[in-house]
Amino acid sequence: MSKQRLDPLSEQTIDWMVKLRAATPDAALQERFNLWLAKDPAHAQAWEQLHRRLGGSFNTLRTLEQRLPGQADEARQLLLQPTASRRDALRAITGLGLLGGGLWLGASTTLGDSLLADLSTGRGQRQDFNLADGSRLSLNASSAVDLHFTARQRLVILRHGELVIKVAPDPERPLRVRSAEGEISALGTRFLVAQQEQATRLVVLQHSVQARLFSGLTLDLQEGQAAMLYPRSIVPMSGDQRYRADWLRARLNVLDDPLEDVVAALRPYTRGFVRVAPEVRGLRVQGVYPLDNPERAFTALAETLPIRVDHYSPWLTVIRPA
Repeated sequence: MSKQRLDPLSEQTIDWMVKLRAATPDAALQERFNLWLAKDPAHAQAWEQLHRRLGGSFNTLRTLEQRLPGQADEARQLLLQPTASRRDALRAITGLGLLGGGLWLGASTTLGDSLLADLSTGRGQRQDFNLADGSRLSLNASSAVDLHFTARQRLVILRHGELVIKVAPDPERPLRVRSAEGEISALGTRFLVAQQEQATRLVVLQHSVQARLFSGLTLDLQEGQAAMLYPRSIVPMSGDQRYRADWLRARLNVLDDPLEDVVAALRPYTRGFVRVAPEVRGLRVQGVYPLDNPERAFTALAETLPIRVDHYSPWLTVIRPA
């Protein structure tokens, strides 16, 4: 899954930009906004930093009657621009092994991981790879892996995103896929691994695998079975979960998942950020959505759920209650 997400303070700032842009100016809204600014120095700093990047005066822009038309659209485009130059980023990567810069207000980016990974895909890109041992690796959009193949081991490290691998048999070197939570071991099989924010999703597409946490806890899974790997537990999932590999055919197949998870699956195919209001994140979703046409997917969601999808620029989509 894509990590193009904003931290909570950035989300609050976006929400205020949305409110101030969409609402008719009134004293009550202005008062609530002023209270939010005064509540924490970090709020005022975030708002000021945004408008500094816009090239305007904070004291002028903070009042509704002095807002300039189109300001919010420009803000959102600037919000997503890296603060460091390409030269700065490459210097940091080369010298420190880290990605220089970042997005405004600490929005996370997977660019550094992708630049340093052995294999990676970009936004909206799926790709198949033939590995040296004869295994077949498929990466979903915005995914990255490292490969450590020697005479003694076959190890795939999932930096971020999602993969499906068809493992070439080699009894002397079981293939392992490592995520943030643990490892999955297999001989000759096919399975899916997805790195999520605080867990790893595992789905066995053919044969069987063993999931193992770094704590030593293990669980064997058979074809059609699935589990979520957390730092301290492995939780089996009910029902046949093999439909989750439908992204190989450019489809997002959803069976009673929360809206927040559906949007997370669409993010790797969507330009910029998608902000989901807390009030609608838990709405249950069913359906099949086109990954290569996220705009159509968002339209379909708005037609079937009590939500509205607003595009404030090509770089920011906000989903909120209808």
